[in-house]
Amino acid sequence: MIIARSPLRICLGGGGTDLPSYYREHTGFVVSAAINRYVYITINQAFHPRIFVKYSKFEEVERVEDIQHPIIREALQLAGVTGPYLEIVSLSDIPAGTGMGSSGSFTTALLSALHAYKHEFIAPRELAEQACHIELDRLKEPIGKQDQYIAAHGGIMCFNFLPDDTVKIEPLKVSAETLANLEDNLLLFFTGSSRNASDILRDQDSRTKHNDGCMIENLHFTKKLGIESRDALLAGDLNHFADLMNIHWEHKKKRSPGMSSDEIDRLYALAKANGARGGKLIGAGGGGFLMFYSEETTRLRAAMRGAGLREVRMQFDFAGTTVVAHS
Repeated sequence: MIIARSPLRICLGGGGTDLPSYYREHTGFVVSAAINRYVYITINQAFHPRIFVKYSKFEEVERVEDIQHPIIREALQLAGVTGPYLEIVSLSDIPAGTGMGSSGSFTTALLSALHAYKHEFIAPRELAEQACHIELDRLKEPIGKQDQYIAAHGGIMCFNFLPDDTVKIEPLKVSAETLANLEDNLLLFFTGSSRNASDILRDQDSRTKHNDGCMIENLHFTKKLGIESRDALLAGDLNHFADLMNIHWEHKKKRSPGMSSDEIDRLYALAKANGARGGKLIGAGGGGFLMFYSEETTRLRAAMRGAGLREVRMQFDFAGTTVVAHS
């Protein structure tokens, strides 16, 4: 049995500039952090000449080509694993569609497990590139690249997405004190709703490709905020970082009418009134997790709990995608 896991992520700045429709013309910049919430993939030899796939659905097929789950089908074909006598199971600490990059984490964990199944080593950069190839090139998903890269590498990273499709990777070397304060004061609350990000991202992708002036300027400003967020974190100025989060959220909402909702706006205002210095909705928008920075965490937790939101505690993950069992 092989068990691989990939961390989920939170975006700390620049989100949205990692889509090819933007970075191939203007270069993207994102600060992203892996957290200790994971997607797990197990691969085992089955007792019958079939391929068994278990996720939110169950599939039993004879050929890889017959698998309905697109990422699993494409990953098996890319890795050259044909079965039969194969069982693949996926589990996650966090539901899909909640803005934490679960698709990228799923793909990197699956590819890592498949390479281990074939007794092959794969480096984090190559793992991220293969995952991007599956999701962006083979499946034509309108998504960015930060999820696959941060899942593969772990840590807190700055990514420059260059017009030639290469990615410059630089660890964000914050102080131990800043790291501890981030872990203590960044709070995640589940809004109770999940969503498919494809519609929102497809709208952004299409408008960017057609040189929509408002969208391009929004993403330019978002990139600028990402760079300023990096500098604030390096300087240990977490109050300024929190203020930038707030500015980012206000501009992010302008990208698409589906980015926020009356309920999300109400919860955001409630958090701000109860000690949150800054915050935003994680991911493409529409639902998922609200993230806030607050030095009044007890007060904020009480307010969000009173509103019916569930908190997910987190720390940063510095291991990235790993094979945790191979027997």
